[in-house]
Amino acid sequence: MRTLTTLLGNSQKLDGGAMFGNAPRALWERWMAPDELHRIDLGCRALLVRDGERNVLVETGIGAFFSPELKQRYGVQESHHVLLDSLARVGLDHADIDVVLLTHLHFDHAGGLLAPWEEGQPPRLLFPKARFVTGRRQWQRACAPHARDRASYIPEMLELLDASGRLELLDEGDRSASLGAGWRFHWSDGHTPGQLLPEVDMPDGPVVFSGDLIPGSPWVHLPITMGYDRFPEGLIEEKETLLADLLARNGRLVFTHDPDIAMGRVVRDAKGRYGLAESLAGVRDLAR
Repeated sequence: MRTLTTLLGNSQKLDGGAMFGNAPRALWERWMAPDELHRIDLGCRALLVRDGERNVLVETGIGAFFSPELKQRYGVQESHHVLLDSLARVGLDHADIDVVLLTHLHFDHAGGLLAPWEEGQPPRLLFPKARFVTGRRQWQRACAPHARDRASYIPEMLELLDASGRLELLDEGDRSASLGAGWRFHWSDGHTPGQLLPEVDMPDGPVVFSGDLIPGSPWVHLPITMGYDRFPEGLIEEKETLLADLLARNGRLVFTHDPDIAMGRVVRDAKGRYGLAESLAGVRDLAR
């Protein structure tokens, strides 16, 4: 039996203009109201897939690895590691996770791999039994980043992953030895090269964890991209391909950064605009 559960990690506040790229504020503030510093609320949501006796975690959020100074700079709201609390609420510890799948290696998606910051202590990798799965091209990008996104990666974390002996890098078309049968992957380069988006087959249609291709419900609208996206025009084309595919197969999306909506089913209106139906604030033990 396979079940899906969404888990909240640490939350952030980031500049709304950066999160909505070239969309005017008059448009995006209808979807997410900014605070006095022009920041919007963002979640860092993970997906727990219990597959028989195996526990697979898709992403780890931003975690609590930042020093207090950097925590303030990047708008992290909590000092403790919220994802560990979320795991505990469903009866699990980080040591119970068998596989961690990372869509990409930006710190707000992979920082939760690290233990909370302690003054004078070096970074420490959590999830001691887990295999770590990500895309090979994303790994290469993280190890040799562009000047534009160098600050998005954590060099110490990359060193720890490499030294763990438990890292699996996938190329397009590969099956994951760590995950086994029953997993399908979509690939995206628009936000960052080699982003890996997993699809889980469920009885009433597939579920895709959409990472930063579609970080939240407002970004389902095709023209909406982030200022952080490396190739926004290509991203829009990738997004349209994924949405059309899921629409044809009655599929749903899980959102990592939407503070209010965890999952929604892809629909399209009479004018051809994509949207969501059956939106849920959270998912607990959605079963196959």
